[in-house]
Amino acid sequence: MHNLIELNKNDLEAFVAEDLKEPRYRAEQIWQWLWQKRVRGVEAMTNLSKSLREKLASMATIAWPEIAQVAESRDGTIKFLLRLSDGKLIETVLIPMQDRYSQCLSTQVGCAMACTFCNTGKLGFERNLTYGEIMGQILVGRQYLADRGMNELKNLVFMGMGEPLLNLDTLVRVLTDLPCERGLSLSWRRSMVSTVGFPDKLKILGDLEIALPAISLHAPTQELRARIMPKAAKVHLDDLMAALAAYPMRPRERITFEYLLLKDVNDSMEHADQLAKLIDRKKGKINLIAYNATEGMPYGAPDRDRVEAFEKRLWDHGLTAFIRRSMGADIKAACGQLKADSLEKGTVPPVS
Repeated sequence: MHNLIELNKNDLEAFVAEDLKEPRYRAEQIWQWLWQKRVRGVEAMTNLSKSLREKLASMATIAWPEIAQVAESRDGTIKFLLRLSDGKLIETVLIPMQDRYSQCLSTQVGCAMACTFCNTGKLGFERNLTYGEIMGQILVGRQYLADRGMNELKNLVFMGMGEPLLNLDTLVRVLTDLPCERGLSLSWRRSMVSTVGFPDKLKILGDLEIALPAISLHAPTQELRARIMPKAAKVHLDDLMAALAAYPMRPRERITFEYLLLKDVNDSMEHADQLAKLIDRKKGKINLIAYNATEGMPYGAPDRDRVEAFEKRLWDHGLTAFIRRSMGADIKAACGQLKADSLEKGTVPPVS
């Protein structure tokens, strides 16, 4: 029995032609029902004949990730705990942005990178998410907003649980299908992939031109990066920056560098000067993120004055830098806080 949301566009076309023995346009109809109209059952596909619906229902189902829990922040951020078909739990976050929402998507259960400031990294790596488990997060987010008459979901950031480029084949299938007009209809320009940086995989992403990269940098030197991100630093910073210098960019596009400020670790003016030497001001922009102190983690939150001084120092060097507003910290939905392990024993009640 196929779960239809696990079939990418090409797979669905093959299923319709080879298994259902139906013409190609039927795949377009089914695709629209799945991703644009977000139906939960084959019987709702009313422009298919009754006999075809019965045949399809005998061979396939539609199963979204299950909402196990929802938490809403004072700032409007919404975090979902989702239960997958094998009982594993992941988190995804809706972030309000003026007249729209962005969604932070997970790509793995846990994460293999073990960055010392990240809650997800403490879980270790369990498995990659499937095509349907990643795309299903978007279905859940859009349906939740639609049910409540809230602003639309228009931007995606692959910055949730996991390292996206370590699930590259599935990520590429997802990114390829996002712009389909009868589907989710999300332009590749509205999708950002956050990664610690793997030169060979970045080249594939760049050559395909299906998403913009955001580099989880967090340190301006190889030595400091090796201390706070030991696994990521196995790729030398020089090699990472060389790969980014070769990354194909269209006019006016820039690579985003994410820099998490950790109190008394990477937030000094010297660190700002080192960062300025590292980043090409014509090709890069910097998102500064003040760390949210988290129980059980070895770092503190930087002082606001220090964060603002760091930003100004980068401006003085001619760099484009912004302090990114931290969203959802009170529900542990902010950068580096996604975890879900305390609820992984299967005791979380489903949301009615």
